[in-house]
Amino acid sequence: MNEKEIYYHYSDYLKEKYNTKVYKLPVNLPVGCPNRKDSQGCIFCAPVGTGFESLEENISVKNQLIKNRDYIGKRYKAKKFIAYFQNYTNTYLPFEQFKTYINEAMEVEDIVEISISTRPDCISKKILDFLLEVHNKGYEINIELGLQSVNYKTLQLINRGHGLGEFISAVLNIKKYPFTICTHMILNLPYDDITDVIEGANVLSSLPVDIIKLHSLYIAKNTILCEQYENGKIHLCSKDEYINRLGEFLSRLRPNICIERLFARAPERDVVFANWNSSWWKLKDEFVSYMCENQLKQGCNYEILNEKALKKAGF
Repeated sequence: MNEKEIYYHYSDYLKEKYNTKVYKLPVNLPVGCPNRKDSQGCIFCAPVGTGFESLEENISVKNQLIKNRDYIGKRYKAKKFIAYFQNYTNTYLPFEQFKTYINEAMEVEDIVEISISTRPDCISKKILDFLLEVHNKGYEINIELGLQSVNYKTLQLINRGHGLGEFISAVLNIKKYPFTICTHMILNLPYDDITDVIEGANVLSSLPVDIIKLHSLYIAKNTILCEQYENGKIHLCSKDEYINRLGEFLSRLRPNICIERLFARAPERDVVFANWNSSWWKLKDEFVSYMCENQLKQGCNYEILNEKALKKAGF
């Protein structure tokens, strides 16, 4: 088996969809997160959020996209792009302001898709109806929802601010529209074990999710998780255990869900732990070797769950 046979790559998904190379252009808006209003937010979230590679938020949406398009287009010979509203919760702002930002993105040439990173508790019919208007003008719409874990106790411990039920409700509401959904999952949260990872694959496989972005947990400085880590209050699984969890997750995942990422990345200067002091591409090589050695690939252990007992009984 080669790497392409092991899991459904996001790059292949985009090429099938657009018949050419398509790259994401990150956009950084001056927005926050509802989970930070009354607390420090999720215990792993850094003060700068996740937009390490984004331009400054005071630069207009149009100028951010043009600058990133010109750089990425030249470097990767790309001609089509996705406007990726990446950092924090991009629907947590006044509706008219949200519309203005999206309309500004549509002014940039060669944008074929709008991708919006947000939370399950920040989706409204008003927003979805507006995005349908954008879709009808010829733009694909992708909505990224952070979930991280299907274990409701873990969601409480990381101060996620929503439960599994709210995520499922958001997915079903979004899928009333012709939009795609990307879900973020962290497979090595210190409160989860392999059972939670397997259940995560089962839950997402049973929902109309199109894309999954997997994260290996990094510990950013100046976070609650960092304090817990440095005080010895949490234990992180080993690199080998993460690769095992990753293999178990993918082997049980519906084969037509594409995978955008296997390992997270963060600047070394901003973290106290990331990827077991290894590079993401070395980890990916180890993962590919693990999958080949164990003859695993995405969906090889996927089951239609409501038939499991009947099949076992031979009915």
